[in-house]
Amino acid sequence: MKTETKQTVTASGTGSSEKWLRMYRGMEMIRLFEEQVNELYTRAVMPGLAHLYIGEEAVAVGICDALHRDDYITSTHRGHGHCLAKGAATDRMFAELLGKEAGYCRGKGGSMHIADPASGNLGANAIVGGSAGIATGAAFSAKHRGTKQVAVCFFGEGALGQGLLYEVMNLARLWNLPVIYVCENNMYNEYTHFSETTAGEILARPAAFGIPAESVDGQDVRAVHAAASHMIEEARAGKGPSFLLCNTYRYHGHHVGDVSREYYRAKQEEVQWKAERDPIKVLSGWLLGEKIATQAQLDEIHSQAKSEIDAAVAFALQAPYPGTDQVGEDVYA
Repeated sequence: MKTETKQTVTASGTGSSEKWLRMYRGMEMIRLFEEQVNELYTRAVMPGLAHLYIGEEAVAVGICDALHRDDYITSTHRGHGHCLAKGAATDRMFAELLGKEAGYCRGKGGSMHIADPASGNLGANAIVGGSAGIATGAAFSAKHRGTKQVAVCFFGEGALGQGLLYEVMNLARLWNLPVIYVCENNMYNEYTHFSETTAGEILARPAAFGIPAESVDGQDVRAVHAAASHMIEEARAGKGPSFLLCNTYRYHGHHVGDVSREYYRAKQEEVQWKAERDPIKVLSGWLLGEKIATQAQLDEIHSQAKSEIDAAVAFALQAPYPGTDQVGEDVYA
């Protein structure tokens, strides 16, 4: 079986202005949501930790915008962006983070376990690479039910050291399953650069299974969307799995408590990525340059998104906690 391995994908075509403005809004929503998560944590309002997605917004938005609502995704411990991009409501997400009954998991899942089956989100997973089997199983189900649904499995580059990923990729190729494996390479496995933990070339791994693979600039939502749209179309057509490597960067620490990061990456590196490769700036620059949008339009999108986020936080803060009579409900282990 011939493997199609492409090292670089660039964005092409402008598409409709409505589509690009929708993606711009999606990235703004994720950015503002995550900033509020960080604020809630630093104010000691939110229990537990969270892993911020700031800097990686183009990956979730570019891919999820190409999916149908009933298509599946599985997520990671850094999963808020995926959840929002797939259609989750901000108020219920904040409620879940604060342990409130109105949350998607009735306050019992928290940051790393949000799921929304109604929008095709089969859930985040605190285990590195832990959702690979779930996504592949969903693809298996979709194929045998003949629904033309596809599944997208998001995972970080740290999951490349997990055997489960290779087991399911092997089955996906053997059984020709409609699943896209999306590796979000934000360069760091917690506090270690991926080059110190990941041997060989990343794209050589799916190639070993005969899975078509592409590498894309994860800071360019147009490039991500173009690559994902092609892979999703191929999966729907019955051509089996594919692998998309998105090279991206997390602006904050591994989690909200990881404040001082200079012992494992230079401050100047963070400053440079924010200044030169911010995904929201990349898209806004293109929108303005192509005269698809005005600065006033972009400012209005930002203002509306901020109002929604503020209202969602207020809702979650006022929402009640689940009653003690619910302590044994929806708990299976």
